[in-house]
Formats: sequence, structure tokens, C-alpha cells
Amino acid sequence: MKAQGVSLCLLGVMLFLCSAHARGLRRCLISMDMRRMEESFRGIKNAIQAKDTFQNVTILSTSETLHSIKPLDVCCVTKNLLAFYVDRVFKDHQELSPQILRKISSIANSFLHMQKSLQQCQERRLCHCRQEATNATRIIHDNYHQLEVRSAAIKSLGELDVLLAWIDKNHQGTSAA
Repeated sequence: MKAQGVSLCLLGVMLFLCSAHARGLRRCLISMDMRRMEESFRGIKNAIQAKDTFQNVTILSTSETLHSIKPLDVCCVTKNLLAFYVDRVFKDHQELSPQILRKISSIANSFLHMQKSLQQCQERRLCHCRQEATNATRIIHDNYHQLEVRSAAIKSLGELDVLLAWIDKNHQGTSAA
């Protein structure tokens, strides 16, 4: 009888450890104040979107790409999209307004911080990039490249709320409040 109790206890501990490991594979910690980034974006959203001349085209917004990401691919897609915004969108955008430029710089710096966190996660092999994640990122890149560089950067900046909401939703409990 005592042996059965020990066996059940060991089985329970193993199941708990396996489920904790699976959650760790799915999510990497992002300790970032998402509300601050969302507030920064809200402060420039109207000005950015007013410059968007392609109202019927989207890069992220109606894309089912983000909504169809499986939990196992969230880390990789997040890492790839942060790199995309840092390496392409923020660099391609040319802003004359110092107020808007400050807010964009603040968001870009936050993205760099999140990138660093996810890079550490990848180094610990907790952030896997499967083919599905690569395909999802490629679709967004292709959408971007269909527009002229300046228009694509404006469009992508105007859709930042979509990306921020997706990151917040998929990294719930891991972002700082």
C-alpha cells in the first residue's frame, strides 16, 4: 500500500515537471511594461495613420497570420517580428516631428530590450523556430515588400497596436505591469 502511494506521488511530480517544462518551451519571459508602449503608440497613432495613403492594404491588421500562430511558435514569431521592426520598419521610417520621433524611439528601445530577452531564451534553447513560424514571418515580410519602402514603414508603424496587442496576449503573465 505504501509503495502505491510513493508511485502515485512520483507520477504526480513527473507530470507536474513535464507540464512546467512544456510551458517553458512555449513562453519566454518578456519583462516589459506593455502599457507604456501602448500609451506611446496611442500618442502618435493618428499622426502616423494620417500619412498612410494605402488604407485598403494591411501588413499585420487583417492578417490571419498572427491569429493562427500556435503556442509553440509564439516565441520565434515574436523574436522575428521584433527584429523586423527594429531592422526594417524603424530604420525605413523617416520622421520630421521631434515629438513623434521621441515616441518611436522609445518604442524601438523597448523592442530592443524584448529582443535581448528573447535572444537569451533562444540561447537556452527555449525558443524554437519551426517552419510554420518562419512561414508566418515570411508572409508579413512579403506584405511589407509589396509597398514602396516609405509607405510600408508608415503602414507597419500604423499597425503597431496590432503587434503590441498580440505580444501582450501571447505573453500574458510574463510582461511587467
